[in-house]
Amino acid sequence: MTNDQTRVRDVMSTPLVTISPDATLVSAAKRMREEDINALLVPATETGIVTSTDVLDAVARELDPAETTVADVMTESVETVPPDLRLSEAAAMMENFGISHLPVVDDDFVGMVSSTDITAQLS
Repeated sequence: MTNDQTRVRDVMSTPLVTISPDATLVSAAKRMREEDINALLVPATETGIVTSTDVLDAVARELDPAETTVADVMTESVETVPPDLRLSEAAAMMENFGISHLPVVDDDFVGMVSSTDITAQLS
């Protein structure tokens, strides 16, 4: 079990992997597969995130993944957390917002914490 001293920085994935909002969903899926991750940060005017679930949902809606862009399906204005936030607080945020990934920000984006990272730490 984790103690209350475990911080986001202790479990976050680094470096943070990004993708252009103009990239296709095929490119996003390939990037996630190559990096063995389930979310990519989309640095743009408003920072966004695209997840493997977003790609699956687009395919299920019969959108062409070779024509559909990351910007078409990404979540904008994402919640972020600082690296020194307690893991329990990050978990509560994910539950409250119904999300599974949080970009980690310390002056700049430094990593990503996922519900999988938190679950692995708690088990």
